[in-house]
Amino acid sequence: MPQTLTKGTRTGATDAPPAEASKRRWWILAIIGIAQLMVVLDATIVNIALPSAQADLGFSDGNRQWIVTAYSLAFASLLLLGGRIADLFGRKTAFLVGIAGFAAASMLGGVSTSFGMLVTARALQGVFGALLAPAALSLLNTTFTDAKERAKAFSVYGAIAGAGGAVGLLLGGVLTDALDWRWTLFVNVVFAIVAFAGGWMLLTNHRDAANSKLDLPGTLLVSTGLFSLVYGFSNAETHDWSSPATWGFLTAGGILLAAFAWWQTRAKHPLLPMRVLLDRNRAASFITVLITGAGMFGVFLFLTYYLQLNLGFSPTKTGVAFLPMMAALMVMAQVSTTILVPRIGPKAVIPAGFAIAAVGMAWLTGIGIGSSFSTAVLPQLLLVGAGLGMVMPPAMSMATSGIAPEDAGVASATVNTMQQVGGSIGTALLNTLAASAATSYLSGKDATDKLVQAQSTIESYTTAFWWSAGFFVAGALIAFLLYRRGKLEQASDASAAPVVHM
Repeated sequence: MPQTLTKGTRTGATDAPPAEASKRRWWILAIIGIAQLMVVLDATIVNIALPSAQADLGFSDGNRQWIVTAYSLAFASLLLLGGRIADLFGRKTAFLVGIAGFAAASMLGGVSTSFGMLVTARALQGVFGALLAPAALSLLNTTFTDAKERAKAFSVYGAIAGAGGAVGLLLGGVLTDALDWRWTLFVNVVFAIVAFAGGWMLLTNHRDAANSKLDLPGTLLVSTGLFSLVYGFSNAETHDWSSPATWGFLTAGGILLAAFAWWQTRAKHPLLPMRVLLDRNRAASFITVLITGAGMFGVFLFLTYYLQLNLGFSPTKTGVAFLPMMAALMVMAQVSTTILVPRIGPKAVIPAGFAIAAVGMAWLTGIGIGSSFSTAVLPQLLLVGAGLGMVMPPAMSMATSGIAPEDAGVASATVNTMQQVGGSIGTALLNTLAASAATSYLSGKDATDKLVQAQSTIESYTTAFWWSAGFFVAGALIAFLLYRRGKLEQASDASAAPVVHM
């Protein structure tokens, strides 16, 4: 019998894996990809359906944000706990329970008859997503240990993580137009059935951290800290930054997370061991994922507004408009992880990717009321997609590279946490800055004039694009300073740190 890596066995990076085991791994990648797509697209697929859901269930504009916020709050605050559960009780168990729970919560949301029922379902999606997402990434990390196979696998996974939001916009538009808003939730059941069946047949349950215990004080500190942080940024969208509901929760979140970091240096069985964070390349990758999450928000949300409200695109056509960006991202994901990073290293590739994405975002600021999609949006989207394809997949790979098996789940959860918190930061900051820009433009003008109103929205979009470009420029500088020089080679033992050639 050939060895299978899901049982905790490892092959060296230089050894050719047996054909049967290699084939099994690619099937595992397929089910992990389906599960990851389900989690990622759910952050955006419901957005397009919100107006229809609001008309059907009769909730107010003020309450509308909670359909999105309930998911992000539960997901972000419980990710590290979910990752540690996968390490302690087995990744297959965590993966299957996460999928089944996510599907059940999606079904509950699809049959919702009230606002409260829908919010509850979205929160439950976040809970089970927090168990599923780190289990999926840690399975990928422990399954693919051969250097070349790992690069290919993470190029696929990173492309899904980067383009999943755009897939959600496309799928949400198609389902809302063709069927009903409820199908943006029901569709998860289809994904879940395929992923659950594949996981049940292909995965084996291995408990790498079976001798450890759950760090309950650490879990309480980090969960409440992340909840406060995300809730504070969410409140910034509906309250002023000077409101206690905003700065109070942000301050509390910062204090709780600082206390969590202190506790992790003293706990006997820390939830997030400091060894996960202290590797220089890994820390750089975590920051890269955080900044990417913050900057990508400007692409998806504000460009969606522009396409629908200013250019008159339907929800489906809006989703289709993002396909070129997704294609560019996927192509560059393959090129960056399998060719560029192995040959010249992350210190050159990731800053270059950030720079390309920044140019694309800055170029997008040239949009106007009567702009053409083919000249004012499409080329810019291709640049942004190519740049993000050079950043996200290799950063995710290096964030979990060299991790000891017993830390794979919590390291994977940290990647997802960074992306989620980055998105929350981007949501709050860009929404606030965009609203301020629109208000400033209207000052002293006839706010009832439709042309003036339209131009004020353009000002809000371009302001968000400029700030997104600024995030990417900052990412380029930070990545250049933090990543080690030289190319990386996978060590012969997957649990060892990557080798750096100067």
